[in-house]
Amino acid sequence: MASFAELLDILFEDNHCLGLNKPAGWPTTHFDGTEETFDRLAKDYLKEKYQKPGNVYLGIVQRLDKPTSGALVFAKTSKAAARLSEQFRDGAVEKVYWAVASEAPARPKGFVWGDWGTLDDWLFHDDSQRLVRVVPEDTEGAKHARTGYQVKARHGGLMLLELRPMTGRKHQLRVQLASRGAPIFGDKKYGATQIFGHGIGLHAKSLTFLHPVLHEPVTLKAEVPKEWKGRFAYLLNPGAKK
Repeated sequence: MASFAELLDILFEDNHCLGLNKPAGWPTTHFDGTEETFDRLAKDYLKEKYQKPGNVYLGIVQRLDKPTSGALVFAKTSKAAARLSEQFRDGAVEKVYWAVASEAPARPKGFVWGDWGTLDDWLFHDDSQRLVRVVPEDTEGAKHARTGYQVKARHGGLMLLELRPMTGRKHQLRVQLASRGAPIFGDKKYGATQIFGHGIGLHAKSLTFLHPVLHEPVTLKAEVPKEWKGRFAYLLNPGAKK
């Protein structure tokens, strides 16, 4: 039987933090306890590695959507959890995502995808529909969302985008792209027509935070899933046509 260490792509580990590359299709943590979750796998790894007989502490300081892959950090102590959570709340963590999205032939509301730019929206979480919508600024309960983007490659009606969210709203990147006619590949919840296994074309490429004890910057770098390397080879190749 494989060890839990062999099941995980470990990006960073010390006495305070655990950085992992989450596969698509895994919820970060549980809500109702009925579904296998990534934090449980991480706990099992720590329990096995350190031969702990009782419960293992693992602080949840960030989440990635179930179909999203990439860099994810957990805290191994309550002190680290409190300090990392504060950095995420204050927007002090630098997050870089890669997304593969349809290149919109239409131009919703006159928007045109340039080579780079900033996406500004007001988002509302619609509990009845279980999704997020772009709404007018004066909508009650709306929250501001801002994301910087750069188009790294274009090929076959798809774009490879590098996204840098400056806010941390639920489904922020997914709805901001979809609202501009460029749903993320495989994201049927927000209008995509393709299927992409258990995931979507959204990957947390890197995560930079201040170490909660050493106070030095730590950067987690996560390789894209192997499924990307086949399906999106022309986009990921530096010589891809634009």
